[in-house]
Amino acid sequence: MLVTLKEIMKIAEEKQIAVGAFNTPNLEALQAILGAAEELKLPVIIQFAQCHEPWIPLELIGPIMVEAAKKAAVPVCVHLDHGETLEYLQKALDLGFTGIMYDGSVLPYEENLANTKKAVAMAEKAGASVEAELGSMGRRESGAGDDTGENDETKIYTDPAQAAVFVKETGIDALACSFGTTHGIYLTQPRLDFDVVKQVRALTGEMPVVMHGGSGVSKEDYGKAIRAGVRKVNYFTYMDKSGGSGALEYFRTVKENEPVFFSSVSMAGRDAMKADVKRAMEMFALMD
Repeated sequence: MLVTLKEIMKIAEEKQIAVGAFNTPNLEALQAILGAAEELKLPVIIQFAQCHEPWIPLELIGPIMVEAAKKAAVPVCVHLDHGETLEYLQKALDLGFTGIMYDGSVLPYEENLANTKKAVAMAEKAGASVEAELGSMGRRESGAGDDTGENDETKIYTDPAQAAVFVKETGIDALACSFGTTHGIYLTQPRLDFDVVKQVRALTGEMPVVMHGGSGVSKEDYGKAIRAGVRKVNYFTYMDKSGGSGALEYFRTVKENEPVFFSSVSMAGRDAMKADVKRAMEMFALMD
């Protein structure tokens, strides 16, 4: 069932949980995520990030994502993650995406504000919802490399008072906040400031807060973040890593001189990703 980001955030708010948002830069990831969501009977957000364009074009994977969401047995939002230009946002809207994220976090505040307003107007015409980001989790938005971002001078925590003004002036539906997470793989345990989330919620009329850099966060910290008001958790790096581990494990089962088929490798990766996504979904829904 295809729904908007606003609708899926309403479900999360009513249930006091977070909905998992998982990137789908390949068909195996899409199958893994929707399969896990349907088995758990949980709503889910499937995403495509602009930085994944070199892996597969949005024009190719986007229509597949939208069609799969329509046929799913659970509520599914098809969302653009980290859209960097208004032109790219429009491309996603034209393909039928029901949520878009405008990422102007590295821009001066006034420019981020102005562009986010334009993104909201564009989304309204298409019947979609908008996520925006205030503050910055650092330079490694794509999750590339293994820097934890602990010493990244570009990491800026969200100012709750500024967030209140930003939300009121833009009319967005969800706000990605920087409160200590970082994209990619953590080498050390992240130090999260849950008061940022609580204050943003208090000053914005309980605006749904989005956690980026969700891979690698402890179960305990997920619980604290969700109870503080996080309603969407972006999770990709560890899911992607699990797919690689699943493929590697498959290779270990192949006997000497036995043929290796790509379809078998891809299915091993898909199944491993599905198991990891289920575990993540259960945490976000406070099921275990």
